[in-house]
Amino acid sequence: MKILVCISKTPDTTAKIAFADNNTKFASDGVQWIINPYDEWYALVRAIELKEADPSTVIHLVTVGAADCDPIIRKALALGGDEAFRVNADSSDSFYIASQIADVAKKGSYDLVFTGKETIDYNGSSIGGMVAELLDLPYVSYAAKFDLEGNNAVIVREIEGGEETNKVSLPLVVSCQKGMAEQRIPNMKGIMGARSKPLTAVEPVAVDTLTAIASFELPPAKAGVKLVSPDTPEELVRLLHEEAKAI
Repeated sequence: MKILVCISKTPDTTAKIAFADNNTKFASDGVQWIINPYDEWYALVRAIELKEADPSTVIHLVTVGAADCDPIIRKALALGGDEAFRVNADSSDSFYIASQIADVAKKGSYDLVFTGKETIDYNGSSIGGMVAELLDLPYVSYAAKFDLEGNNAVIVREIEGGEETNKVSLPLVVSCQKGMAEQRIPNMKGIMGARSKPLTAVEPVAVDTLTAIASFELPPAKAGVKLVSPDTPEELVRLLHEEAKAI
C-alpha cells in the first residue's frame, strides 16, 4: 500500500504574531516553525502505525512551499516517512495548493491520501476536500479513527451527540483530527536516517490562483476587569445590562 501524507509548515503556537507590508503579510522574522500538528500528530503518525502493521506499506510526504520548509520535512522523515516531495511554490491559495498536491498524488498512484483536518495558522480546513475532488476520489473529513479491512477503510467521525462510522473502498482521501493517533517524538536513529532519505523538489504545475489575502488584523486587546463589591449586586446588574449588554 502507498500512502501520501500532506504536511505543512506553521508557526509554533508560542510564536508572537505580527504582520508586515501594511498588514498583508505574516512577519516571519524570529518565528520558530513546526510541522502543522494535525498533519504530524494524527495524519503522519497514523500512516506510520499502518506501516508498522504492514511493513510493505510505503509512506511519501508532500509539501507545497519554498526551501525553508526542508527542515520540517526532514523531521517528518525522521518520524517515519520514506520519501518526500516539496513542490517549489509559495502560496496561500487553497485551490492552488490542493492542485499541486493532486498532481503529485496522480503521478504516485496512492491508495490513501492523509491530510490534517486544518492548519493552525489559516484554519481553512479546505485542502482535503479539494484534493479529493481533483483526484475524483471519495473523501471523509474529520476522521477520529481509521482502520483497514482488506481493501476497505473503516472510518469513525465525531458528530453532534455521537459518532458516525463510514466504510469506504480504497483509494480515498481522509482528513485527520484528534483521536487518530498519539504524538510521537523522532528518535536518534530516525533523525540520523532522515538525512539520507530522498527529498525531491519539483516545480509546480500551472494553476490559476483564485484567492489573495487582502489584509490581516490582530484581535482587539482585552479590556480591563471591573470588580464589583458583593455588597452592591445592583451595580453588577447595571453593568451587565448597560455595558456588557448581557441582560
